[in-house]
This record gives sequence, structure tokens and C-alpha cells, in this order.
Amino acid sequence: MRAETTRKSSGKPAADDRITARIPRANRLIIERAAAVYGATLNQFIVQSTLDRAGEILKREETLQLSEKDAITFLHALENPTTPSKSLITALKAHNKLVKC
Repeated sequence: MRAETTRKSSGKPAADDRITARIPRANRLIIERAAAVYGATLNQFIVQSTLDRAGEILKREETLQLSEKDAITFLHALENPTTPSKSLITALKAHNKLVKC
């Protein structure tokens, strides 16, 4: 989707959304100095820094990293699945009766 065509339910472009935060003056001064050194406006700096950090967090939390040994074990299990036990089959049948997919 192109940014200029993305709209919120209010009809405003998504870029008009606002986030406000109250911070101690000393923190604001540090952020303003960093933005100046970076060559960005305060708003640009805050948005970019927040997006960078959000990306780091999402990558860390949504990525599964396995050791080589664990990756081999996982792939082996995918390629050679075990036969489901009777209790698993019973549980699946009970689930299918309760949940219509």
C-alpha cells in the first residue's frame, strides 16, 4: 500500500496520527542534542529511533534461532513425523467436535 492512499477510519492520512509523551526536561534536552547531531528534526529523530528499536524488538521476539544441532533435529522431525498416539487422535476428534474450522 502506498502511504498517501493509506487512511484511518477518521478519514485522515495515517501520517497525521499523533503520539504524545511526557518526559523529564533533562531527557528532552538529551534527545534534542542527539537529533541535532544526527541532523534530523526532533520529530524525525524520535520516529526513526522508535521504529529502529521496534524493529529490533520484533526481530528478537518473533525469530526463532536454533543451534545447528537443534535445527537438524527439527528438520528431521519435519521430514520423519511420528505416528500420532491414540490420546492425540482422541483429543483431535474432541477438538474437531468443539471447533468448526
